[in-house]
Amino acid sequence: MGLHGKTLSLLSVSLFSVTIFLGSFTFVAIAADYTTLVFKGCADQKFQDPSEVYLQNLKNLMSTLVSQSSQKTFSSTTTGQDPNAITGLYQCRGDLTTSQCYSCVSKIPEISDKLCGKAVAARVQLSGCYLRYEIVGFKQVPETELLYKVCGSSQASGTDFESRRDTAFGMAEDGVKSGSGLFYTGDYQSVYVLGQCEGDLATSDCGDCAKSAFQTAKDDCGDSISGQVYLHKCYISYSYYPNGVPAISSPSGTRQRTQKTVAIAVGGVAALGFIVVCLMFLKSVLKKRRTKHEGWVITPSYILLIS
Repeated sequence: MGLHGKTLSLLSVSLFSVTIFLGSFTFVAIAADYTTLVFKGCADQKFQDPSEVYLQNLKNLMSTLVSQSSQKTFSSTTTGQDPNAITGLYQCRGDLTTSQCYSCVSKIPEISDKLCGKAVAARVQLSGCYLRYEIVGFKQVPETELLYKVCGSSQASGTDFESRRDTAFGMAEDGVKSGSGLFYTGDYQSVYVLGQCEGDLATSDCGDCAKSAFQTAKDDCGDSISGQVYLHKCYISYSYYPNGVPAISSPSGTRQRTQKTVAIAVGGVAALGFIVVCLMFLKSVLKKRRTKHEGWVITPSYILLIS
């Protein structure tokens, strides 16, 4: 291969590397929004499983759920036979695509193994999805059992916050019952609210669960301008922006970060376009040099032939 061929090959490899880097950077920037660990719950009881039948069933369960997450945002299944059967499910946030859902759920088996080990029941909650499992017959907690909550440290000032918050909460309570996938997101006068129920919950039960979650937020978070409440069968979050709701699609800032990511990607594409132009110019120069060089080789032969 000549210098021209080697040069283009090396430049092609460099261009390919730049493209892969930009693609990876975009993915990482977006993925960080919905794969952050929020909390985990692990049963104290461990598998008494010398033959490792339970562990194999758990492995099969995880594999099945991860596979299903590439097709839909909620699913449940059971693996194994009594008395070794294990049941489980996953739920992705209602504004995620199936591709994002898969990316989120596929991270949980490893996290669960590290944090909960051989627990007979566990739940791992990421910001964009959760997965839980238990041995069949494991005692269930009530649908509205509080699992986790966090309240923002900043307090709202002024007298309008409470009425705005309560109105936004009321809209969300109705919204989760009528929304697609028992999911709602919206805002009212600078109070942004998100709510979602587990996919197999009845509509009326979903409304009751969301109502309990919002009441917990009122009682425990008070005038905090943000909060998240996770019950067994539903969760809610809210944020108050006194200066107006920014362009986001979730409390974790998915759209806002996505816009930043797109800006970075556009900048990267512009830079990539500049590189392509430079490569085309270099290719043109090399081509001219090669043509000139080839002409120099042919011409003496022609002269020698005439002689």
